[in-house]
Amino acid sequence: MPQTRTEKDPLGTLEVPGDALYGVQTLRAIQNFPISGLRPLEPFVVAQVWIKKAAALTHKETGRLDARRADAIVAAADEVLAGEHREQFVVDPYQAGAGTSHNMNVNEVLANRANELLGGRRGEYTPVHPNDHVNMAQSTNDTIPTNIRLAALSRLSALVTALDGLRDALSAKGREFDDIVKAGRTHLQDAMPIRLGQEFTAYAGSIDRATRRIHEAADYLRDLGIGGSAVGTGVTVEKEYPALMIEHLRAITGLELRIGEDRIQLMQSMGDVAAFSASLRGMAIDLSKIASDLRLMVMGPRTGIDEIVLPAVQPGSSIMPGKINPSIPEMVNQVCFQVMGCDTTVAIASEHGQLELNVMMPVIAHNVLLSMQILTNAVNVLTDKCVKGIEAHREMCAYWVERSAALATALAPQIGYAAAADISKRSVREGVLIRDLVEREGILPAGRIDAVLDLRKMTEIGVPGGEHGAVAAG
Repeated sequence: MPQTRTEKDPLGTLEVPGDALYGVQTLRAIQNFPISGLRPLEPFVVAQVWIKKAAALTHKETGRLDARRADAIVAAADEVLAGEHREQFVVDPYQAGAGTSHNMNVNEVLANRANELLGGRRGEYTPVHPNDHVNMAQSTNDTIPTNIRLAALSRLSALVTALDGLRDALSAKGREFDDIVKAGRTHLQDAMPIRLGQEFTAYAGSIDRATRRIHEAADYLRDLGIGGSAVGTGVTVEKEYPALMIEHLRAITGLELRIGEDRIQLMQSMGDVAAFSASLRGMAIDLSKIASDLRLMVMGPRTGIDEIVLPAVQPGSSIMPGKINPSIPEMVNQVCFQVMGCDTTVAIASEHGQLELNVMMPVIAHNVLLSMQILTNAVNVLTDKCVKGIEAHREMCAYWVERSAALATALAPQIGYAAAADISKRSVREGVLIRDLVEREGILPAGRIDAVLDLRKMTEIGVPGGEHGAVAAG
């Protein structure tokens, strides 16, 4: 094979690498956009190939494309979907608007490979042409919005499976730790007791609710505007095309998909994708909070809270021997920060559509798919390498809860808010436990102290020491 081959497009000729399946338009994109050094994310490639395969099958069915060409395009697409030729998809995520370069990269690769399968040579584009045949009745403007929806939906199951696994692991810890009473904290200050299991059960609930919001937002992505062509009106598209495309895409992807009612609206607006990205941001907010809580509770082991023990996954310092850090939660925090940043990019880019098209789709696609990828991986690691192995430090939980100045709150229904506040301040000032102070000062009858200062009962709804309390009863 020669080192280069000459290809021509409307701007002139270029020397394309002889072994490349891509062509002149892809080469121009390589030259024009040496921005990040990144390649397109796999779902962005796969979804575009799905569309090209479905289009070839559709046009074969309608008779618009002869079976010989259509079958060759399908065969080339199947090779890519089987994992071949992935190195040929080379356009930087930061590229010309709308994703024309990515669309043409896919068109050229499939055309060149289809021609090889038919006995032709790369770069000659006969009998299969990238624009005339692979891109038949399509535009970048309807394929890329469809791609983003398909790509996100294709990775939804993996993300949800990861999140469900984390929810279940947190719930299991909630049950395991249900008997452990610890100090609650609000404003990072002493607050009323709570059970360690209640905290973990609440974490599981946050993950579950955020997952349901992701599901709800994802449902809007099932409406596809394929067939809109250049501006959503369907120019150059046969009437049967949209329905047949949905039918073939369902069969190819296994996804639940719907024909979009208004293809113009689906081309103009990235609102559905922005809302889905926002749901990922919502998950990241809850997940980061949980990771931060784990880092606080494991703080120590001698100079911090030290209420839980995380599995040790690596040495924590290059200079301090024996130091172990909460490495997995730290990673999760960083991933969540990135997801929040990605969503900000998606939001700004989604707002920057003009008239019939949002040209910022490449950066929208990259950030949504990156968020899904890193969230899925981070959640799996958090579950398997951290949450499942968390142990409770029961002694420290008991130690801190007995020293909480907030236990005076349980006295308020019996002796009033002002008197209870005075007890709390004296406990801190004198370094005496609330219980010991109550006993020493005879603040409550001896027979009432255990009932009022029952730590476990303080973690459930009710008035400490009685249904109403002495103050209310008086």
